[in-house]
Amino acid sequence: MHMDKSSLKIGMGQLLVEGGEPERNLERCGQMIADAANNNCDLVLLPECLDLAWTHPSAKLEAKPIPGPYSDIICQHACNHKMYVCAGLTEKAGNRIYNSAILVDDTGDILLKYQKINVLQVAQNIYSIGRNLSVAETRFGIVGVNICSDNYEDSLEIGHTLARMGAKIILSPSSWTVDYSVTEGKNPYGEKWFLPYHTLARLHDIVIVSATSVGVIVGGVYEGKKMVGCSLAVNKTGIIAQGKYNEFAGELVTTQIDLPGAQALGTAVGERLKVQNYYK
Repeated sequence: MHMDKSSLKIGMGQLLVEGGEPERNLERCGQMIADAANNNCDLVLLPECLDLAWTHPSAKLEAKPIPGPYSDIICQHACNHKMYVCAGLTEKAGNRIYNSAILVDDTGDILLKYQKINVLQVAQNIYSIGRNLSVAETRFGIVGVNICSDNYEDSLEIGHTLARMGAKIILSPSSWTVDYSVTEGKNPYGEKWFLPYHTLARLHDIVIVSATSVGVIVGGVYEGKKMVGCSLAVNKTGIIAQGKYNEFAGELVTTQIDLPGAQALGTAVGERLKVQNYYK
C-alpha cells in the first residue's frame, strides 16, 4: 500500500464509559468520531472495552462477536466520516471472552483485530489471553495495536515485537484507573506510563498513542475506582500531547503527529538496540 502522508492528525477520544451500558457508550462513541471528523482528524483512537467497560461483570453475558453488532456500528461511523478508527471492544469468541481492539479503515473495513495478551490477574476470571500479534498497512504506514497493560514495563516485548514487524505507530486503547481518593492535584501515574512508552519510542523511533476512558467504575473487582483520562501521545523526544486529568474529562484531544521514517527491520533492530545500550 502506498503511503501518501508524512504526518497525520490524530484524535485521542477520552470517552465516558459506563459499566454495562453499551447503547449509551456506543452513542457517545459515535459522537466522538463525528467530533474527530469535524476537527479534520485522519484517525481517532478510542478506549479499551468501550462497549461494556473494563472488568464489568456484564461481559460474561453481553459480549458480542467481532465482526458483530457493536463493531458494525464503529465500522459504519468510520465509513460515514471517511476516517480511520481504533477502538477497544469486549469480544465473545466461542466460549471465551476477550478484551479486544479493532483498527478500521476509512471505508469501514476491519484491518486487524487484536486480543489483549497481558491481562491483569484480577481480570482473568473474565478475559482469556490473546495469542496473536499483528500489524496493518495503512496510508500512514504500518500500524500496530495493543491494549493498556500490554505496555507495562515488564511486558515491553509486546511493543518490541510490533516495532520489529515494522510498526511506525502503536495505538493502545486503554482504561487507566486510580483509587477514588486520588485527586487531580496529584500526578496519578508518575512514570508508570510515560517511561515504557518513551523507552519503546526512543529505541525504535516510533510513536505510541493511548486513549483512556473516564468515569467511575461501577461493578466488578475495580468498583469504586475511577478512570481519569491523561491520554498520551509519545515519540522519541517525549510527550507530544496529553489529555486532561479527572473522571469528568470526557474530551477529544487532537494533535498533529510527524510520522517516523523507515524502520529498522530484522537483525538491524538488534544492532540499533546494541548501539543505544539497551542490553546491559
